[in-house]
Amino acid sequence: MKSKTYINIEKTYGASNYKPIPVVISKAKGAWVVDPEGKKYLDFLSSYSAVNQGHLHPKIIRAVKKQLNRVTLTSRAFHNDKLAPFLEKLCKFTGFEMALPMNTGAEAVETAIKAARRWGYEIKGVEKNKAEIIVCSENFHGRTTSIVGFSTDKESKMNFGPYSKGFVLVPYNDLESIENAINKNTVAILVEPIQGEAGVIIPDYGYLKGIRSITSKNNILWIDDEIQTGFGRTGKFFCFEHENVRPDILILGKALSGGVLPVSAIVSDKKIMSVFRPGSHGSTFGGNPLGSVAASVAIDVVQKEKLDEKAHKLGLMLINALKDAKLPVIENIRGKGLLIAIDIKEDFGPARYYTEKLMNAGLLAKETKKQTIRFAPPLVIKENDMKHAIYLILKVLGDKK
Repeated sequence: MKSKTYINIEKTYGASNYKPIPVVISKAKGAWVVDPEGKKYLDFLSSYSAVNQGHLHPKIIRAVKKQLNRVTLTSRAFHNDKLAPFLEKLCKFTGFEMALPMNTGAEAVETAIKAARRWGYEIKGVEKNKAEIIVCSENFHGRTTSIVGFSTDKESKMNFGPYSKGFVLVPYNDLESIENAINKNTVAILVEPIQGEAGVIIPDYGYLKGIRSITSKNNILWIDDEIQTGFGRTGKFFCFEHENVRPDILILGKALSGGVLPVSAIVSDKKIMSVFRPGSHGSTFGGNPLGSVAASVAIDVVQKEKLDEKAHKLGLMLINALKDAKLPVIENIRGKGLLIAIDIKEDFGPARYYTEKLMNAGLLAKETKKQTIRFAPPLVIKENDMKHAIYLILKVLGDKK
C-alpha cells in the first residue's frame, strides 16, 4: 500500500489523539528511516529520544532475537535469569543501590510518586494521606489520570477530572517558589532537568544544585525525571551530571531499551526503596527477560560508543550552524547536547508549516508548542549526516514563505 492509504486507514479506525507529520515509516536503520515509496529521511526526533542508540542497533537486535528463542515473559511470580544481571548493570551505571523495573515512562513516574509518598509516611513521619509533592508549571511526566491532573497543558488535562490531590504547582526555574511551597507535609519535588515537551526549556545553571540544597535542608526527596534527557541525550549520561549533583530518585525510560521494547525504571538507594514490600507494587511485564536483555545491551551501547560525547560534539555543531546562519525566521535557539529547539517568529507562521517543509526535504522533526521545533536525532548519527541535516534545515528555514 501507499503512504496515503495507510494514513487514511489510520484516520478511519484510530482515535485522533495525535496529529502526526504526514509521513509513513516502514523501515529504519541508524539515523535514517524509509517510507513505503522508498524515500529516505533523516530522523530528527528519535521517537521522542527513545532511540538514542539509533534504529535497530545490531547489538540490541541480535541479543533480543537470541532471547526470543529462550523465554520472553515469566512475570515477577518467578525469577528469570536476565533480570538480575540487568538490575545490577543499571545500578552500577547510574550509581544507585537499587532499581525497580516497569514498562512505560508514565508507569515509572507513578512508581516514583508511590515511593515518595510511602517514604513520607513511613520514614519522614508525615500524617497519613496528607503527603504533598511539588511539581513545576509546563511539566510533562506522562498521560495517566494522576499525572495529567497536575499538568498545566489545557489539552492534556481538560475533562479528565476529578484530579488527584497532593500536588503543589510552582513555576519552573524558580528556587524561591520551591522554598515557599514546602511545609510539614511536603515529601518530594518532581522535576525535569530540561522540559522537553514544553519546548526544550533549559533552566539556569545552578537550578538543580539549588534543588539539591533545598531538598536536603528540608528532608524531602528530589525526584529527577530523565525519561527524555537520559542516556547521553544532553551530552552527559544523565542531565543532572552537568551540575555535579545527585537526585534521590531517578526516573528512566525511553532510551533505556534503545527503543526496541518498552522498558522503564526508577533507581534509588535502599533507604528509600525499602518502602516497597511484596504486594505493594508491580507489573506483569515489568522486568521481563526480553526487555531486560534489550535494556542491558542498550546500556552497553551508550557506554562503549560514548554516545554522551557524540551528543555534545554534534549538538554544538548544529547549534553553532543555526546561530551563525542568523536566519530571520528564527526567534531563539537553545539546547544541550542533541536536545535542541528553535522558536519560529510568529510573523513567519507556525512551526508546523516548517516541519512539513522539512519532511518534504527529507528530514523529520516535530513541532512542540505552536512556534517551536525540536531537533533530537539519534546519538549515533554520523558527522556527514549531521552536515547534510544542517544543509537541509538552513535551506528550508532560509526559503521565504
